[in-house]
Amino acid sequence: MRIGMLADLYKPHISGVTNYIELNKRQLEQLGHEVYVFTFGGEGIDDEPNVIRSPGVPITKGFYFSLRYNARARQLVRSMDVVHVHHPFISGSLALRYCRSRNIPIVFTSHTRYDLYLQAYVPVFSGLIGAAAMQAFLPAFCRMCDLVVSPSPGMREVLHGFGVEVPIEVVPNGVDIKPFQVDIEPKNVNRLGFQPDDVVFVYTGRLGPEKNLSFLLHSFAGAAQACDHACLLLVGDGPERDNLQSLAKLMRLQERVHFTGLVPYSEMPRYLNLADVFVTASITEVHPLSIIEGMAAGLPVLGINSPGVGDTIRDCETGFLIPREDMAAFTANMVRLAVDRELRLKMGEKARQESQYYAIEHTAQIMLDHYQRLVTLATGRERGLRSHFRRIVGKKK
Repeated sequence: MRIGMLADLYKPHISGVTNYIELNKRQLEQLGHEVYVFTFGGEGIDDEPNVIRSPGVPITKGFYFSLRYNARARQLVRSMDVVHVHHPFISGSLALRYCRSRNIPIVFTSHTRYDLYLQAYVPVFSGLIGAAAMQAFLPAFCRMCDLVVSPSPGMREVLHGFGVEVPIEVVPNGVDIKPFQVDIEPKNVNRLGFQPDDVVFVYTGRLGPEKNLSFLLHSFAGAAQACDHACLLLVGDGPERDNLQSLAKLMRLQERVHFTGLVPYSEMPRYLNLADVFVTASITEVHPLSIIEGMAAGLPVLGINSPGVGDTIRDCETGFLIPREDMAAFTANMVRLAVDRELRLKMGEKARQESQYYAIEHTAQIMLDHYQRLVTLATGRERGLRSHFRRIVGKKK
């Protein structure tokens, strides 16, 4: 089967969507399928085959804007058996333009809370544009797709709230959990400044305003007062890093809060392996891959009850879910996890077991079954149209 993944941006940009596409591409290729990524940007920057880039106007680092594919991309995308859209606005519109008339099935996965990202980055316009844009565009676009997918039940409800009425399948975004479930030599603890008896809370991901990291730092400040052996490790980089480092210094936490900066994804298991608890205060997640990676590493998870996060953490089993923006409860449960080693181990083992549900081998097969079903239906429709056309022509004769 020839499968096209359509994305507005791809590597070297780092995001959960980029990781999802790369991981699924590799898994489907291992199963013997041809997988192409259609995106934008400069040629010659890819270290993997079948990444098809069309020129675009550079907007920000890694993001190029265009409203069309080049000739080669147009020819290739029209030869796909099925296409899978991962960003609805540009890539989704191009899928409709190039594939719908060719009877090529179109799958759309809603990965992102665009309304909340707008609040984080352009708050002045979020109330006016965010929900209105979603309600104007998404229902119509989803009606034109052959399959709409949500990575979590919570995101499915968000789509319903925007007026999407077509059936929505829930298919978790898969994770390659194997690297996180092996015993790995952790990064040098002394180099990071941790002591052997420290309890390390870890966050991995983008340091951006949408991740609610100032809330996390303020909560940790309260926990640090109660537990002198609690530390916080922030693995990743982003536009908020300088502000967060200044905030940690202002709260006199610079010895207890450690920033790694950007690290290679292949090193992530090592950082998780030296931690005791995975922690996040984000409420913008759709399907939090970083949480699942933490679970696969055997870490209990502390998060805020919201779509995506609330679908992944089993409250009081694999971690704790805190009511939205309840800083006192968040801090109290950080303290609880810091002081109760047996609870951490019990929840961590349950989290490790639960992570198996998100294994890429399992989720990619679910998606592949959907692809095959849609291709079969499309082939049947095409045959039916040809037969109908022949009957009409025969009557005219």
